[in-house]
Order: sequence, then C-alpha cells, then structure tokens
Amino acid sequence: MLWQTLTTVRDLARLHNIALILIRYGFGDMVRRMGLANALERAGRALHWNEAEELAHLEPPARVRRALEELGPTFVKLGQVLATRIDLFEPEWIIEFGKLQDSTPAAPWSDIRQQLCEDLGAPPEEVFATFDPEPLAAASVAQVHRARLEDGSEVVVKVRRPGIRPIIEADLRWLARLAKLAEGESPELRAFRPQEVVRQFAQSLRRELDFAGECRNAEHIAENFSGYTDKDELTGDTTAEAAPEPSAVLPIIVIPHVYWQWTGERVCVQEFIAGISGRKLADVDQAGLDRKVLARRGARAVLKMIIEDGFFHADPHPGNVFYLPGNRIAFIDFGMIGRLTEVRRDQLMRLLLGLVKHEPQRVADVMIEWTGDVVLDEDGLQLEIQTFVQQYHGMALKQLKLGEMLSDLVAILRQHHLTLPTDLSLLIKAFISLEGMGRELDPDFDMAGEAMPLLEQALRARYTPAAIFKRGWRAASEALSLVAGLPQDISRLLRAARRGRLEIHIDILHLKRVGNQLDSAANRLVVGIVIAALIIGSSIVMTVPGGPTLLGLPFFGLLGFAGAVIGSLWLLLSIWRSGGEK
Repeated sequence: MLWQTLTTVRDLARLHNIALILIRYGFGDMVRRMGLANALERAGRALHWNEAEELAHLEPPARVRRALEELGPTFVKLGQVLATRIDLFEPEWIIEFGKLQDSTPAAPWSDIRQQLCEDLGAPPEEVFATFDPEPLAAASVAQVHRARLEDGSEVVVKVRRPGIRPIIEADLRWLARLAKLAEGESPELRAFRPQEVVRQFAQSLRRELDFAGECRNAEHIAENFSGYTDKDELTGDTTAEAAPEPSAVLPIIVIPHVYWQWTGERVCVQEFIAGISGRKLADVDQAGLDRKVLARRGARAVLKMIIEDGFFHADPHPGNVFYLPGNRIAFIDFGMIGRLTEVRRDQLMRLLLGLVKHEPQRVADVMIEWTGDVVLDEDGLQLEIQTFVQQYHGMALKQLKLGEMLSDLVAILRQHHLTLPTDLSLLIKAFISLEGMGRELDPDFDMAGEAMPLLEQALRARYTPAAIFKRGWRAASEALSLVAGLPQDISRLLRAARRGRLEIHIDILHLKRVGNQLDSAANRLVVGIVIAALIIGSSIVMTVPGGPTLLGLPFFGLLGFAGAVIGSLWLLLSIWRSGGEK
C-alpha cells in the first residue's frame, strides 16, 4: 500500500527523515503501525530504533511540538493550524502548538534578487528608490524587505522563498499519505480526523503561498472598513479618544495599501505601517496611547468582521496588529482568512446571545446544529450544555469571559467525540485570541459588553421587513425551482427504472478496502491453480516420448516447469509484501 506510493528517490529520502525524527521522539510504535518501517526496510533504509527513548521523558504534547519543529517549516505550520482545532485537542495540546514559531534564517540575497528581477521585470534597485537587502523578518515561506518608492512612499516587499513550493508540495503529499494511513490503521488517531485536518492545512498553506490572494483579502477587508467610525465619538463620549484631531481625518482601522503593479503570486508590495507592534505594550504606554480605547476598538473591529461582514482576519494575534497615533489600529498579514455564510452568522448570533443572556436552550440548539448529521446522544448533550450555561446565571455581564465559555462549550463536544466544521474552529480561535489581546491591553476589558450591542443590532436587522421579504423571496424562488424541476426528475427516474439501469449506491466504511483484499486473494488463488496445472501438465509431458528436446529433456515439459517456478516466486513475493502491509 505505502510501498506503491514510493515513486521518487527524493520522497523516499524525506520519508526516511520523517521516520527517524518520529522514532527519536518516542513515536516508533506509530512508525511500525503505519507501515513506514516495512517500506523503508524494503528500500534498504536502516532505522535506528535505539533512539526511541532519547526524549521519552517529555510529555506527549511537548514531544509532538518538538518533533514538528525538527520536521521543518511545513510541519511547523501544520502545528499552527492544529492550534486552531480546540474541538479536537485538549488545552495542554493547544498551548504547546501555540508555542510553534515560524522563524528561519533569511535566504541568500543573491537568490532573492534573482527572483525579484523575474517578478518585477527589472532589478529591485531600478524599481525602487531604495531597497534594503537586509530583511525586516524571515519566515519559512517568505521574508520581508523594506523599500521606498520614487514618490517617497515607504513600502514593504514580501518575497516568497525561492524553491519553497516544490518542497511544500512534497511534504503535503507525504502528509496526505500519512493521514490516510493513520485514519485507516489507528483507532486512536482516527478520533483526531487526520485526513480532514491535513486537507484544511493544505488548503490554508497553498493559499498562503499565493501573495496576490492575500492582497485581495486585504483589499476586501479594507473595503468593508471604508467609512468606518467609532460610534462612541458619534455619541459624544469624551473618554473614547485621548487625541480626537487625528482620528477626525484618518481612518480608525488601517489596512495597508497594495501596490498592484508590483504584486503577483511570489511577491507583494504594500504600504509600510509605522506603528507599535502589539507585542510591545510598554511602548504603547510611552507613546501616550489609551489602552482601554485600543482594546475596545480592536474588539469592535474584529466583531464587525465576524458578525456583519462574515469575512474576518482568522489570526488576530499581537504580531499582526500595530497601534498608531490617535489610538488607531492597523491589521497586517491576511494569509489566514475566515469566511462565514449567512446561516453561520445567524447561528453565531443566537449562540452568543444565548450565552450572554443565559438562555441554555438557544445555546444547545445551535451546538446540536453544528454537529451535523452524526449519531449522538442528543438528550445527554443538551443536558450538559444547559447545566453549563445555567452556572453563569446571575453573573454580571462584565464578568463573563466569552472566549473561556466558548472553549468550555467545545470541550463538551470533544467529550462526546464531536468536531466542529473548519470555519467554526477558526472563528472560535479568533474569539479566544481577541479576548486575550483585549485583556492584555485592559485587565477590565469586557468582551461580552462589547459584543452585546452589535449582536442585538445585527439580530434586529435580520427581522426588518426588507430582510424578511428578501429571505422569503429567496426561499420561494428555490421552492419554485425545485417544484419546476420535479416532473423532469421523476421522468428521468422512471425511465432509468424501465431500462433496468436504476442504481442505488451504498457507501460503507472500508468496504472498498475489503473488496480489494478479496480481489487480491482471488487472483492469488487463480495463480495457484494455474501453477498446479502447469506442474501436473508438465509432469505428464515429461513422460511422453517424441517432440523437441532441450538437454535431453522434453522442451515443452521444461517450459511448463519454468513457468510454474516463476509463478510460484511471484505468488510468494506477493504474499510476503501483503503480510508486511497489514
């Protein structure tokens, strides 16, 4: 099975490296169970099993995190995606995955310059007035350089690492194979849905490789914030702004401008944000910025993206946020974006309102909707959710911690072996990151209080006459379309039945694999019968005088024996290989 996928020498070398690292961190049993050891030993690769206990004293989450770091940039990014799956992993795992940092040495300037010449159509020294070869930051996929345009505008040039795509694609191929093996062979790993996680990760990473797509995301969000203002200023709240003059003419939420004439798949040129990094809170105080205002504005901006727009920055950690004069906020790095359908936003609003207003039935209904059509103990799950929500009854709004409440709700789903759709896992992780940033800025930050007005406003907007009419018209159109197509569907069904071509497909887990095993067994049985027939027939031919001879023996008898020997060797080899792949 795995052996048939070993198509290139390079992939085989990478598999050998993966297996050695897994063994070193105490996952040798997993290497054996997934068939990696058999495949590599057949290829003549030795595995050093004595390394298995070298780092066994570490806790499993720490060992996995260390192994991902050593496996390289693709696996580090996989760990960062796993950090969003709080529905699959316990908090101690999420904490370890959150420690993974995507930082690597810069690529040689000569390689970067050559690629920039190809992408820009000219050397960077000719395109820009100045260009700093020393990168501002370097990560596994890209590195960022500072430059200045001819008109004096300060920009950053984000360059994809030369040759990184084939490396990532090779790792993604192996991850997909390993995930398939893990899900098929290990009941323990199957609970983590490795194939789904790898599919999510591959989509996210491939989007991250396309810088033009990232810039389109940035422009989409910038358009959504066009004309956005702080509502406290409009109502005359004098505590909302320490220095109102700048914010009167400058946008409160800043998204870097994209220079499309130099932007493509491998390079993007964006406005340079001269602000204070979200990681440097001491500098915020020295600059005289108001932490409370920054916390409130950041929360409202992200809540607007989620609830109103359904298109949000899915990774709002401090490194992607800058604080600007006038208590303004800039967001950067839009490689990881979350999208919510109208149905999802409606579910989210009902869930959050249920948590804030202590309405357990509303919360339970939404959580059951999120679990889909899987078989579950609905009454038991509903009872647990109701008990959870009721424990907050009577608690003041500012004491509620929405991020922690959502994490605890997801933990209830995890105990029932249920998982969330990908878009929701990103959403909840964004909520948790947002509340954490808010409380770092302002220990008295009230996430529930900030969310409540926006939730109620969005919910009221859904029940205006115009909104109700729009949804009703859309539903009526879909129903009419279904009814109009019904006669044709019934006619097609009856025609297929009359012709005897009516088929019913039943998909049973692992049925295809069982069928393949039966086919293989039947083929071996047929080969065995043919070999027996060749031996018997050749023995008879050897006793018949006359005919051509070879070395004094009947030629056709020898030919039959030779065929029987070759068939026997093939049969033995096939049985041996299949036994190693169990």
